Amino acid sequence: MSQLFRILAVATVVNAGLLGQVFAHAHLKSAVPAENATVKVSPVEIDLTFSEGLNLKFSGATITGQGNATISTGQAKLAISDQKTLVIPLSTPLVPGAYTVNWTVLSTDGHKTKGSYTFTVKP
Repeated sequence: MSQLFRILAVATVVNAGLLGQVFAHAHLKSAVPAENATVKVSPVEIDLTFSEGLNLKFSGATITGQGNATISTGQAKLAISDQKTLVIPLSTPLVPGAYTVNWTVLSTDGHKTKGSYTFTVKP
């Protein structure tokens, strides 16, 4: 019985360690414009809010439009209110059409994640 208890205790510790690593990654919680949203006017910036604080030096996003053309953006920054919101200023207004936001972030605990989503600017 003692041997079984030790095996279960070790398994529990290993499992908790692995779960901690999974939950430590910065996951996209919300975005403005939101995923699959249709907006009436061009946003002036893209705001990506994550579940963890971000390392700005290794975090960013690219926006592509029609024909996979890259949209010009300003330098990414973190929102003043927290270290979890990545702000991507747009250099010029977006014309009507579909856009894809591709993001890559490094959380302050050293885990890198990436993802993408789309939104549309209404004609």
